[in-house]
Amino acid sequence: MSSATSLNPKRYQPNINRFLALCGRNYYHILCWLPDGAEQGANWQVRGDYGLLDIRLLENTRYTQLIEISRNVGKTDFVSTPKISVRVYHDAKLAEVLTSRQIYQLSPVYNYPNVRMHHRDEKHRVNAFLEELLRIDNHTSVVCLAES
Repeated sequence: MSSATSLNPKRYQPNINRFLALCGRNYYHILCWLPDGAEQGANWQVRGDYGLLDIRLLENTRYTQLIEISRNVGKTDFVSTPKISVRVYHDAKLAEVLTSRQIYQLSPVYNYPNVRMHHRDEKHRVNAFLEELLRIDNHTSVVCLAES
């Protein structure tokens, strides 16, 4: 291996097809419990066999919605409550994570190493986490729809 190759590793190339498929699956999971006609500021909970998600509708436009999803893991010093903001694109049938607990704006690709120690594919990993978070059950139900 030449020294030029070892100093300049191959640049990370995101797999767009895999990422869009993941966002499409997340859209489907969200669509199963997203109420029609919900107003901006509405709060509700989604219950499944494996947990309870707290949902808040932050923004509601003609083709998109911005929702905040959190899951209470109980009072513990070791694990913080997962909370993410998700943009739901109804025209494209995709749902994408915009912000995560400590990340206020996700970049498509990060150089590695970096100051915050994000993975090169951090955006894909956070969206994969959303998919896991949404899989609380195969038969979810809306528990409470409340106006704030």
